Amino acid sequence: KASTLTGGLKYALATGNWGEQKKAASSKAGVSQVLSRYTYASTLSHLRRTNTPIGRDGKIAKPRQLHNTHWGLVCPAETPEGQACGLVKNLALMCYITVGTPSEPIIDFMIQRNMEVLEEFEPQVTPNATKVFVNGVWVGVHRDPAHLVNTMLSL
Repeated sequence: KASTLTGGLKYALATGNWGEQKKAASSKAGVSQVLSRYTYASTLSHLRRTNTPIGRDGKIAKPRQLHNTHWGLVCPAETPEGQACGLVKNLALMCYITVGTPSEPIIDFMIQRNMEVLEEFEPQVTPNATKVFVNGVWVGVHRDPAHLVNTMLSL
């Protein structure tokens, strides 16, 4: 029945409780939230928020602290006060998340544009070649890195 499905979706989106209305104890809470639109800055902050899924009442310090690997990814200053302090974090201002893509097509494209594959590279022949990394993996070297960069940026 369409009205039953529509009513269930409206209830879930309005309250954030996903599951059957009659069995509120077994439903998941906090799945959806109302987007804060007070100012542009508050909207950006709300969209970049991360949540650590552990209980707020515990006094465990480790999950509330920033790890060294969070440098440049998580804002060290922006966190709420009170029980959620350190458990709700925000992405850093210049941090962005992308969807992963396979690296093989990119490597094949660069090989066609004179990139030497790492397995075939001889450092004695071209000692000034520039290393080429794809997704953090050293895949080859190139003799004219400026041309390769311009080609990749023009895609």
